[in-house]
Amino acid sequence: MPASGCKGVGPGCCVFYKNCYIAIQSPGITKEEPVKKKYELEYTLNSSPNVLFNRLSTPGGLSEWFADDVNLQGSVYTFIWESTEQQAEVIQRKDNKYIRFRWIEEEDDHSYFEFRLTQDELTGDVSLLITDFAYEDEKDDAIDLWDTQVAELKHVIGL
Repeated sequence: MPASGCKGVGPGCCVFYKNCYIAIQSPGITKEEPVKKKYELEYTLNSSPNVLFNRLSTPGGLSEWFADDVNLQGSVYTFIWESTEQQAEVIQRKDNKYIRFRWIEEEDDHSYFEFRLTQDELTGDVSLLITDFAYEDEKDDAIDLWDTQVAELKHVIGL
């Protein structure tokens, strides 16, 4: 009989062995791996979408605020921070609207980061919507990093 606190899957999830209950795992049932979760951040950047998109999509523009240096070969951007390099591929793009990147070494094929520009029809305000993915325990740090990066972007464009 399983212990009352046994939280296994289905009947027989626990066995009694040497005066205690031990949770067992049935064949074919795997332990759930942590998953990166999608989150979105919005920043008001009242600037021309054309000017902003240049800063979000070109090596010269990205090296002003996002990385120390950026190189582009085909659709692969190489981002350089001090002595660290990381490559990302453009997987979607619509000029002056959005650009979506996927880190080449990312194991999760569903995660990406995206810069999307939106403009309020009534006020004309332009916003930058950033979509990214992070593990739950890393999300706050990731948001802090984006806040810092976007503050640098605002400085670069004179806001």
